[in-house]
Amino acid sequence: MTGTRHASLTDVAELAGVSHMTVSRVINGTGPVRAETRARVMAAVEKLDYRPNSAARALVTGKTGNLGVVALDSTLYGPASTLYGIENAAREAGYSVTITSVSAPNRTSIADAIETLRRQAVEGIVVIAPHVATGKALAHMPSDVPLVAVGGGEHAPIPVIAVDQYDGARRATEHLLALGHKTVWHVAGPADWLEARDRELAWRETLERRGAKVPRVVRGDWSSRSGYEAGRTLAGQKGVGAVFVANDQMALGLLRAFAEAGINVPKDVHVAGFDDVPEAAYFSPPLTTVRQDFIEVGRRTFRQLATRIAGHQPDARDLVPAELIVRESTGPR
Repeated sequence: MTGTRHASLTDVAELAGVSHMTVSRVINGTGPVRAETRARVMAAVEKLDYRPNSAARALVTGKTGNLGVVALDSTLYGPASTLYGIENAAREAGYSVTITSVSAPNRTSIADAIETLRRQAVEGIVVIAPHVATGKALAHMPSDVPLVAVGGGEHAPIPVIAVDQYDGARRATEHLLALGHKTVWHVAGPADWLEARDRELAWRETLERRGAKVPRVVRGDWSSRSGYEAGRTLAGQKGVGAVFVANDQMALGLLRAFAEAGINVPKDVHVAGFDDVPEAAYFSPPLTTVRQDFIEVGRRTFRQLATRIAGHQPDARDLVPAELIVRESTGPR
């Protein structure tokens, strides 16, 4: 090839010594081709650096090779990692991803985002739905495009993939109780987040099952600053021996507040978080926390969406297990 002209399907066919229809069948997977012929075509594709025209492929196959994602406009670890997991799984399967972000997770903004993606002829759409309002909005979404949700709550009308928030929080609370504490305090996330609600519910019900006193919840907004304020509040309380914090960033702020108040973790108080952010192992002290497998969430999300695209109905709810990671913040008293 010379100049800047891109290789065409005809160029590939000539180099491979086959018809352009054979090349089309190999690239689009639309018909049987002998293995040795397929190998010859793919060798020509690689040599010529041939890039299929997505518009032309869509006309032939009826498929665009593109998925849509409605994502929260947020840099928080959970939503950002969820988005990465979905992109990674789609890329491994040969799909591209178009992302539409929403800043206000309400019915109107979610509907507008889905309509924007539909106009781009995506094959299916994933809605990342961590808010209560987003979960409710899913009840009013169109039925003519395959949809799945990451989060969205137990009553979402479309298939939901989520980390088992309840079980993860239960594990953290039981771990703290097993260290000999009579109760566990909780720094909760925002009340309008589904994950915060699940974690708080698990903490509360675990204490109740064990016959332990349920302390007053101290609420934050996921930020280290709010965790710091919660830590200052708890540092002034008597009898605080164990704290389950609803995410690692708030736990970081709480650790700082405790250190300033002369409270040693883990000598005086045990602390556990949730998320296992990459920095958690390097907190002072390293943080016991609950790990979420966002790569697995992405794989299962893509699998569920592919099932819907194929015209089948996947499981209504698919929960990815959470894992308790024990580090020095709950070390020996």
